[in-house]
Amino acid sequence: MADRTAPNCHLRLEWVYGYRGHQCRNNLYYTAAKEIVYFVAGVGVVYNTREHKQKFYLGHNDDIISLALHPERVLVATGQVGKEPYICVWDSYTVQTVSILKDVHTHGIACLAFDLEGQCLVSVGLDSKNTICVWDWRKGKVLAAAPGHTDRIFDISWDLYQPSKLVSCGVKHIKFWSLCGNALTPKRGVFGKTGDLQTILCLACAKDEVTYSGALNGDIYVWKGINLMRTVQGAHGSGIFSMNVCEEGFATGGRDGCVRLWDLNFKPITVIDLRETDQGYKGLSVRSVCWRGDHILVGTQDSEIFEVVVHDRTKPFLIMQGHCEGELWALAVHPTKPLAMTGSDDRSVRIWSLIDHALIARCNMEEPIRCAAVSTDGIHLALGMKDGSFTVLRVRDMTEVVHIKDRKEAIHELKYSADGAHLAVGSNDNSVDIYGVVQRYKKVGECIGSNSFITHMDWSTDSKYLQINDGSGRRLFYRMPSGKEVTNREELKLVQWASWTCVLGPEVNGIWPKYSDINDINSVDANFNNQVLVTADDYGLVKLLRYPCVKKGAKFKKYLGHSAHITNARWSHDYQWVITIGGADHSVFQWKFVPERKSKEAVHIAPQETLADSNSEESDSDQSDVPEMDSEIEQETQLTYRRQVYKEDLPQLKEQCKEKHRATAMKKKERAPGSGVKLHFIHGYRGYDCRSNLFYTQAGEIVYHVAAIGVVYNRQQNTQRFYMGHDDDILCLAIHPLKDFVATGQVGRDSSIHIWDTETLKPMSVLRGFHQLGVCALDFSADGKRLASVGLDDNHTIVLWDWRKGEKLSAMRGSKDKIFVVKINPYLPDKLITAGVKHMKFWHKAGGGLIGRKGNMGKTETMMCAVYGWSEEMVFSGTCTGDICIWRDMFLMKTVKAHDGPVFSVHALEKGFVTGGKDGIVALWDDTFERCLKTYAIKRAVLAPGSKGLLLEDNPSIRAISLGHGHILVGTKNGEILEVDKSGPITLLVQGHMEGEVWGLATHPHLPLCATVSDDKTLRIWDLSPSHCMLAVRKLRKGGRCCCFSPDGKALAVGLNDGSFLIVNADTLEDLVSFHHRKDIISDIRFSPGTGKYLAVASGDTFVDIYNVMSSKRVGVCKGCLNYITHLDWDKRGKLLQVNTGAKEQFFFEAPRGKRQTIPATEVEKIDWSTWTCVLGTSVEGIWPLINEVTEVTAACLSNDRKVLATGDDLGYVKLFRYPVKGKYAKFKRYVAHSTHVTNVRWTHDDSLLVTVGGGDTCLMIWAHEPEGHREFKQCDSEESDIESEDDGGYDSDVTRENEISYTIKALSANMRPMTGVKPHLQLKEPSVDERYLSLKLWPPVSRALPQPEKLQTNNVGKKKRPIEDLVLDLVFGYRGNDCRNNVHYLNEGADIIYHTASVGIVLNLTTSCQSFYAEHSDDILCLTINQHPKFPNVVATGQVGDSGDMSATSPSIHVWDAMTKQTLSVLRCFHSGGVCSVSFSATGKLLLSVGLDPEHTVTIWKWQEGAKIASRVGHTQRIFVAEFRPDSDTHFVSVGIKHVRFWTLAGRALLSKKGVLSSIEDARMQTMLSVAFGANTLTFTGTISGDVCVWKEHILVRIVAKAHTGPVFTMYTTLRDGLIVTGGKERPSKEGGALKLWDQELKRCRAFRLETGQVIDCVRSVCRGKGKILVGTRNAEIIEVGEKNAACNILVNGHMDGPIWGLGTHPSRDVFLSAAEDGTVRLWDIPEKKMLNKVNLGHPARTISYSPEGDMVAIGMKNGEFIILLVASLKIWGKKRDRRSPIQDIRFSPNSRYLAVGSTESAVDFYDLTLGPQLNRINCCRDIPSFVMQMDFSADSAYVQISTGAYKRLVYEVPSGKQVTEQSQIDRITWATWTSVLGDEVIGIWSRNTDKADVTCACVSHSGLNIVTGDDFGMVKLFDFPCPEKFGKHKRFLGHSAHLTNVRFTNGDRFVVSAGGDDRSLFVWRCVHAPH
Repeated sequence: MADRTAPNCHLRLEWVYGYRGHQCRNNLYYTAAKEIVYFVAGVGVVYNTREHKQKFYLGHNDDIISLALHPERVLVATGQVGKEPYICVWDSYTVQTVSILKDVHTHGIACLAFDLEGQCLVSVGLDSKNTICVWDWRKGKVLAAAPGHTDRIFDISWDLYQPSKLVSCGVKHIKFWSLCGNALTPKRGVFGKTGDLQTILCLACAKDEVTYSGALNGDIYVWKGINLMRTVQGAHGSGIFSMNVCEEGFATGGRDGCVRLWDLNFKPITVIDLRETDQGYKGLSVRSVCWRGDHILVGTQDSEIFEVVVHDRTKPFLIMQGHCEGELWALAVHPTKPLAMTGSDDRSVRIWSLIDHALIARCNMEEPIRCAAVSTDGIHLALGMKDGSFTVLRVRDMTEVVHIKDRKEAIHELKYSADGAHLAVGSNDNSVDIYGVVQRYKKVGECIGSNSFITHMDWSTDSKYLQINDGSGRRLFYRMPSGKEVTNREELKLVQWASWTCVLGPEVNGIWPKYSDINDINSVDANFNNQVLVTADDYGLVKLLRYPCVKKGAKFKKYLGHSAHITNARWSHDYQWVITIGGADHSVFQWKFVPERKSKEAVHIAPQETLADSNSEESDSDQSDVPEMDSEIEQETQLTYRRQVYKEDLPQLKEQCKEKHRATAMKKKERAPGSGVKLHFIHGYRGYDCRSNLFYTQAGEIVYHVAAIGVVYNRQQNTQRFYMGHDDDILCLAIHPLKDFVATGQVGRDSSIHIWDTETLKPMSVLRGFHQLGVCALDFSADGKRLASVGLDDNHTIVLWDWRKGEKLSAMRGSKDKIFVVKINPYLPDKLITAGVKHMKFWHKAGGGLIGRKGNMGKTETMMCAVYGWSEEMVFSGTCTGDICIWRDMFLMKTVKAHDGPVFSVHALEKGFVTGGKDGIVALWDDTFERCLKTYAIKRAVLAPGSKGLLLEDNPSIRAISLGHGHILVGTKNGEILEVDKSGPITLLVQGHMEGEVWGLATHPHLPLCATVSDDKTLRIWDLSPSHCMLAVRKLRKGGRCCCFSPDGKALAVGLNDGSFLIVNADTLEDLVSFHHRKDIISDIRFSPGTGKYLAVASGDTFVDIYNVMSSKRVGVCKGCLNYITHLDWDKRGKLLQVNTGAKEQFFFEAPRGKRQTIPATEVEKIDWSTWTCVLGTSVEGIWPLINEVTEVTAACLSNDRKVLATGDDLGYVKLFRYPVKGKYAKFKRYVAHSTHVTNVRWTHDDSLLVTVGGGDTCLMIWAHEPEGHREFKQCDSEESDIESEDDGGYDSDVTRENEISYTIKALSANMRPMTGVKPHLQLKEPSVDERYLSLKLWPPVSRALPQPEKLQTNNVGKKKRPIEDLVLDLVFGYRGNDCRNNVHYLNEGADIIYHTASVGIVLNLTTSCQSFYAEHSDDILCLTINQHPKFPNVVATGQVGDSGDMSATSPSIHVWDAMTKQTLSVLRCFHSGGVCSVSFSATGKLLLSVGLDPEHTVTIWKWQEGAKIASRVGHTQRIFVAEFRPDSDTHFVSVGIKHVRFWTLAGRALLSKKGVLSSIEDARMQTMLSVAFGANTLTFTGTISGDVCVWKEHILVRIVAKAHTGPVFTMYTTLRDGLIVTGGKERPSKEGGALKLWDQELKRCRAFRLETGQVIDCVRSVCRGKGKILVGTRNAEIIEVGEKNAACNILVNGHMDGPIWGLGTHPSRDVFLSAAEDGTVRLWDIPEKKMLNKVNLGHPARTISYSPEGDMVAIGMKNGEFIILLVASLKIWGKKRDRRSPIQDIRFSPNSRYLAVGSTESAVDFYDLTLGPQLNRINCCRDIPSFVMQMDFSADSAYVQISTGAYKRLVYEVPSGKQVTEQSQIDRITWATWTSVLGDEVIGIWSRNTDKADVTCACVSHSGLNIVTGDDFGMVKLFDFPCPEKFGKHKRFLGHSAHLTNVRFTNGDRFVVSAGGDDRSLFVWRCVHAPH
């Protein structure tokens, strides 16, 4: 039979013809060694032109499309396409990978660029958002990522003169990016009027923020900053594809075929037109240029590379050619010379010399060429065309011999016969034509009979037969030359074929996979001499197989390089080379064939590294020479560890269920029980499917794992301590080289690895986020810094970690087959090995990836263990056949037989090795495995007397070995841990059941013993006293599910799985009696109480049999159950049985007859049950959890004192309830230790211990019961109940508002007013007066008496009028106190304070009252904190709102900045969709904690200086208000929120948390927590909604400070200096108490302060303590400084407490202004004094306010329709009136002070004559207003009023008659006294394009009449020129306000602009900057 292995010869890539110019740009460079680097298909090419040699980089697995050269010009980065594309950074000298960057982009990597230092690399993806990503490429780490643009990006470059700046360009855009923290922030280039907005194709950066870019129309655009400065017109005739910068200047290349050189100032030097040169041609298009010194490289669209020498630029050298774009299908080789011919859809045929590696001839045809053949004498070349014709050329001079067209469809294959007489031509018309060569190609025959297109043909050696393949997969034979089909296969038996290029036929069966019917192999060619076959397929693979290969799925070697389908492959005439051609990549690859004898010598050449192995993957053929797989290994390979429900999913499931159970949640529930249990001892060790998981620790204890527990066992004291951080099965364990830390990996959907300390049992680090399903292997590096892990996912991903930091260093798919072991090289921590099913791989780290190569061994064996030897290249691995393989580097040196059966464990010693195998033998070896020094057989005979149990069998399979402390530690498959003394005796230390589920459990009636029975077919008796050992064991015929002691403890009944049961002597375990009456499993078995007269036996076939024990007879059968029986219980009298079934039915039967009884629920509770192990009934209904669809309660047991019920469930939880458990969803304590389901629980006779058994984890766990009185503070094992307490957490209006507020995103804000109608910029304009005259042909009289009057009466007549150029923020009145907290702080020893409002951070100097602003936030600030570490003085962090967390510019972000310089230090874009609601710095100041408003309320920790996210975790389902670091820690913090307090620890990159435990204090309930402060020794204080303060020690509640405040405690501050604590709350000021209190460190004594604000209730939202002073921020927007000594209050900041602020009035002659707001106050503000002068409480919300022209009166319009007139001097009311019922929107005095106009929402304007006195009778009103009134303005002569309305209409009325003026000419002549309207032709330009949802809300024209400022719903203040009649007028915009500006006004003399905010309740004062004269 043919050999089934892969051939021994191989191929080596020797040359690639071509260059990828199509669809790529800027991909051709000179390296430092003056070689040329570029790419073709999936290969990076380094071409040395002097020596005419190529080197190849083969690290990609798909088309490369982008390339960047490192500034030192040795390293190259290339990016590829694909579903999971990656970037490789490689060395152009050695062509080895340096780093792999992966896991960020999808679709492909479009552009790459290195920065000036070469430290960072930027990449652009091809995904829909064109993601831009910045990498630290050496580490493979992402520094920042952001969506790039909505359309394609073509080029990206670092600004080489400014750090952290980039520029990108593409379809219709150019963007300038700055990198700060992890945020990439773009600014779009402004094209302005200088150039057209168009697509930019390439760019280069120069000094002084100048950027040059090449545009699609051939212009060069020159940018300064973000503005287009100038254009260089017509630099090229059309698109500029490439721009390259060098020392001398810039080179550009365009579609017009020209290369231009420019000097450094972009003045032209010269132009090189390649189309005009000798080699040029029409249509030549330049895609890439590179200028170095006097050489220029040019790459073209048509795959040529030219080299131009500058001083001789008319003669470029053509140094590389390839086919142009279009499919490449035709390939033929010359029969006698080393030539290859190719023809392509680019219509050219080319002849290549395989020796010179050059194109020697080229000829263009009329049609695309699809196939080619050379006649046997080498004279003619036949070409088949796409149109169905074929042409024959002379090879010598490429002249045409003949052109024949007999077919309509493409010719796909043609071949000359072996004797050269005929040419067979196969077409897509399903036929082959035969032509006679000598008859000038006359048609002599035709082969028909195929029903599909012809794909392949071969002639026989005697030229009498032709075989063909067609597209339908048929193989046909014809007699030649007639073309008759041969149907009798007999005559073909002796035919010899001249060539074999067919893909079908017995000789080539092996090229196809075993079980597939796909036709993706395009070409085959057989090399008869060497008996090898080459194939080419659709996936870009070239494969080498043996020929003939008869059985499907033959072994092969595979070679990557082509990207997509390879269309053809041929051997050269002398079999020296293989030529392959790519369809889409239209490249020609030439491979050198290395035959067997040569390849032996080539062993020392390292194989070319590729990510796919050059050696074949296993194919799935039933290999004859692969040994039988060992049963144990087989079993293990098939374990998937999948779970129906992962513990990670529980929170979501709970949330879903909660919805259903809202109603029951409201009932009062029973409390959790007072007593608890604590894990005491575990019998069990996981050996059946894990290996090498048992070690000595530093202290000589033994560490191993079982179930979800890491166990540290002390063999001297026979005690155990437990690491309980995992929540599911641990599968692997590795020990740190110092033997003090251990790493364990578990099962899970996103499974985690914990590294923990064996002494303290505390986690040092938790690693997660990379492994799905589970972690199956771990290993520490020799220096202990790194950890390698392998996942259970389909690709067995390997990850290398820096475990202390929790950082992933590298990751890669390991292998399709299961990996059993991973080991890091102890000498070179960058190298590692993995071994597993049928493979051994050698890896080394490359950046963020790993590169692996298969070990070279003849046949592939399964490796079970591996270890490094005494030098870095030596590796020893144990196989499944019992051999030890010895490796050097990747080569197998020799094998040594070590064991019978698999070698499961190998361990390296200083001078040798120790191995253990399935044969139960431990062997010691010397250091070369030459001699076996000693063997130890594990036998019962040598068991030492001190053993804690019994060996079940001799020679158990050994799964783990470890050495230390003079002993050998051995773990067996049977779950035993043994210690072998070097001299021979063996001590058994720990044991558990073997593989199989353990269900049966019974505790002895009066001794500390228990019995277990398991599916492993054993019955075992365990001693529960401190000796903790297995006393007896007995093997059973079958596995068992239940057991029970008789009441006297002498007999033991055991139910087996086959329906039989037996009763044995409890001491000797010998049979007393056995029965076999049932077929199904015996599920429960019970002796009746008292004398134990009866035995009830429940079975899976729905019956309970009752036996009389004395007479050994069956006396009754209980019938009537519909489903299998799960639980049984007797009553005390032995007369009644309670039965539960699998269908959740509860039945009662009378003993001994078995008659069914119906007993009402109320009676059941009265019955005195002997035991209670049932899970149904009203007395236990509370034990069923919320999510009972996925989890069953499998077992229960009531303690003998009837107080506590223990249950076990399918999720591995053991829970304790207070009995009876009435009412649903009772509270409980829950414990995690078992991994999957807990199958049984039992209390011992005296309730001192609880015993539980696990199903899959084979464990018997013993828990010590800690009764109620004895309560240590160690309740950490227990977790509180699932259901949050029904008691709502308390209510307070302020808290509710803060919780429910949804913050508006400015960019998405909508109208503030209920507008209707068409927006002004969309209305059709009515023609103006002049236009009207023109249309009527009525020329106006020439002497129009007066010129058109001024639009606006101007007040600075006489002075030269100057326009306003800019606004500068001068003052802000406002503080965000009503829904934000902890946001006022002292800076600089109390000299300054910092706070925020809207989107500005404000620093206020207390001595000068000057404000300075941080205005970099794009939206509202929600939280603020300062860094208290002396190393970071004045560092502030502020968090803002944002929409989705997609890392774009509108994502929420945190800014860290310097409060004094206002410089941004870092920007952290985050995934907290909605916004960031809390920030806190750690003790060292280096870490920052943030909490989001997203639905998960994510908690994130950042290294803010680097912008790196360290850890992130879901926080809570409801709102978290505050999270703060402990002031002395970088790893501990506390979060508080709605019914939530959690204590968090940062371990590596993982966040671990504990809920606060309340149960330690009677009747404590979880309420909403609002604030947090800290004390010494892990004390934490949390302020609650009820006014209490809770005091926690670690996470246990220790006391409650009742009513620290009468209302909610909103804020707490811990003083770092002296530990004193300040609290602030909501309460009425009284003699004893106030809303502000100062406490001692323990919160025992306090001093209260009254805030003298005059409010009924003070509500403090923020406190901060400085030197002797306390700073307080209130809900009423005041900031007050309180002296600690004298309690004096000084109000520093005032603001409106509720908004919006609608009314704004500026004084006609002084710099003061009035504001009126929703909070019912009118306030007077003084700009020069920077403070509030006065405030009046009106008692009703105010809407509008206005000064009289002299400034002596003020009119105020109210929300209830009333208006008031005050005298300014006395603030007395002059008059008030209420004629309307709805809000007054605007109120105005006429310029002559006679009239008052009042506009309201009732679509009316009322006029009042003030000369008639204060009774204010309405004299008239304006009617027919289409909607509510927004703004009003009087004319200068007080005769008219203009009104803007909610229907986007502007109307003019006469005063005081109220008649509407409709004549446009009359309106155009009016001069207005003021202009505040947002409507009208004069201001159409203030409406911007993107106001579809939002509006311009307010406007004001300056007193000079030259400018207008507007405010809009987006919160922008804009400055325009006035008038502004053109749409979309030019303007400047000023940010700072939140959404919705309500009003804006100029102060007198245009000195300031005042703007009023809606959402932010703040007043901004902007200083006007006037243009110079």
